[in-house]
Amino acid sequence: MLQSITFIFINQLYGTVFIPEAVYRELIDPNFPVAGATEVQTFGWLQTRAVSDRTLVEALSNELDIGEAEAIALAVEIQADQVLIDERRRGRLVANRLNLRYTGILGILVEAKSKGLITEVRPLLDALINEAGFWVAEPLYNSVLRLVNEIDLA
Repeated sequence: MLQSITFIFINQLYGTVFIPEAVYRELIDPNFPVAGATEVQTFGWLQTRAVSDRTLVEALSNELDIGEAEAIALAVEIQADQVLIDERRRGRLVANRLNLRYTGILGILVEAKSKGLITEVRPLLDALINEAGFWVAEPLYNSVLRLVNEIDLA
């Protein structure tokens, strides 16, 4: 349920979202079930794309896992407005080096609130942590809540 809500925000904020084949394969791998597997197979606005520039993928694979490498290569290839990168600092550094705008799930929640799609970030952030196993360091947690004016100042 939480993942479906988050995917709906992504659709409302960004419209059609392209996913490279490596990310699609990671998400639907039955041996390693993850959140989002159902959504990538059923939501029509999530479209899987092959990356043409295999040379760039190979070069990026020296620094990143294959999913991140393909995501960044696809973003470069289609001149994407933004790339969704959550897991690793290194992926964000590479995206920045290639002049790509990026965001993560926390950025999506902040943007969803700023656009009036949600009234509070805290319950969804807590659900990501407690239900989906999403790890957020306490300083980042507090920073996000400060950014959306939901921090307890007591």
